Amino acid sequence: MSLTLTLDFQYTTTLEKLWSALTDSSKLAKWVANIHTGEGMDNNFKPVVGHRFQFRTLPTEYWNGIIEGEVLIVEEPHRLSYTWASGEKHTVTWTLHDLGDGKVNLHLEQTGISNAQALGGAKYGWGKWCGELEKMLEQ
Repeated sequence: MSLTLTLDFQYTTTLEKLWSALTDSSKLAKWVANIHTGEGMDNNFKPVVGHRFQFRTLPTEYWNGIIEGEVLIVEEPHRLSYTWASGEKHTVTWTLHDLGDGKVNLHLEQTGISNAQALGGAKYGWGKWCGELEKMLEQ
């Protein structure tokens, strides 16, 4: 059985600024960080369908520090989807929706999660990262 994580975040920003934060490699490195150290992950992400990318951080005794992915969907500035593999392979899809009054809803759906522990880990990780994203958008 496969589990799905869905989360929604509201930001005071524009679609364009949020889209850039999700697709610009240098901006991603500011909010997608090592959960334990807080250091941004180096990455070679590009919003191009078929592009294979990696996020890299210091390895631990339990993990090689590499997240592998491939871009599946790019519908600027409303939808972005890619694979996300660190141990098991998931699909992450972001959907952006302009709420008006300078607010944007960011919907995350991560599919292919194998068990409740992995679901909890993903929820914790994205929650932390999207908090960092909010701080970055306020700068």
